[in-house]
Amino acid sequence: MKNQIKKLNTFLVGGAVRDGLLDRSVQDRDWVVVGSSVAEMRKLGFKSVGRDFPVFLHPDTKEEYALARTERKRGSGHRGFVVDANPDVTLEEDLSRRDLTINAIAQSPDGELVDPFMGVTDLERGKLRHVSEAFVEDPLRVFRVARFAAQLPDFEVVGETNDLMARVCASGELVTLAAERVWQEMHKALAAERPQQFFNVLEACGGLHDWMVELEDRDTRFTQGDAIDRFAELPISESQILTLARRLKAPVGFRRTALHHRKYAAVLAEWTSCSADDLVNCLTDLRVVHQLDDLERLLALTLRHRDYDAEGLRALVRSFLGVTIEESVSGSEYGNALRAARVTWLNEYRSGKNPALN
Repeated sequence: MKNQIKKLNTFLVGGAVRDGLLDRSVQDRDWVVVGSSVAEMRKLGFKSVGRDFPVFLHPDTKEEYALARTERKRGSGHRGFVVDANPDVTLEEDLSRRDLTINAIAQSPDGELVDPFMGVTDLERGKLRHVSEAFVEDPLRVFRVARFAAQLPDFEVVGETNDLMARVCASGELVTLAAERVWQEMHKALAAERPQQFFNVLEACGGLHDWMVELEDRDTRFTQGDAIDRFAELPISESQILTLARRLKAPVGFRRTALHHRKYAAVLAEWTSCSADDLVNCLTDLRVVHQLDDLERLLALTLRHRDYDAEGLRALVRSFLGVTIEESVSGSEYGNALRAARVTWLNEYRSGKNPALN
């Protein structure tokens, strides 16, 4: 069986080839199989996993192998295609349906490159260029190109491709996308080397309006945090970040950090002078009695924007956790009594009258 698998006409494609040529870390390897069929792949032990087109998992390596295919636009949206994956489809036909020239390079098992659309040249010149006019048929490509601009810091979108992206945006097709797919591209961009380019590229082609209207005409700048921190750094208000997060179906952790950053960054940075009520509200909302993860994330994020005594605040929190009240207080009175005790203790702690409890 293994010998029969080796006889398949296979080519490494997509990101693995691109990143290998750029000397970047290769995360996943995808393969195209030319001249085969669904029946043959199953007979050789490949497991079918593709819902919209024939994709299989290798019986040993578990890497993805897709039959060479062409696509014809049938309806609106990201999935509105008719797929043809018969054995007569050539490698060049398969590569011609891809989004960018740098993603339309294939490599044979012996290392020979197949590059019908001069993707290697665009890699060398740092250009993000569409393969063909068929680019406009898939609206998700607008966000993919913007994401590649964030991940490849020395690359720029060529004018002709920006024009096609603008055409897609003007067509109204972006609204047909699933929120999860848009969020996936934004999430990857936020984790990339130059996340601001994601928003800059979308701004240039009108791609923010349908999904991220709150970010139009905004100057997006980010620190060296992770994707969660960078989402929190988006330059919009509390109500706007909530609306954006709901629209994109962003995970709870992203929403929580973004709200905490807006509500409590100033409180943390000014912990020595802000009101005791505000600081107790902050520490209570951050659930420091149960866990310190939210506090630590917010401390680090705030420190990237403002200089303050974070270690002093950590020492305060360690003592804050030891504040207790009389055991005789119970029921509905307990929460109010504990909060009052914490406010009193905090005022004394900051004035130097109350030593650390721990």
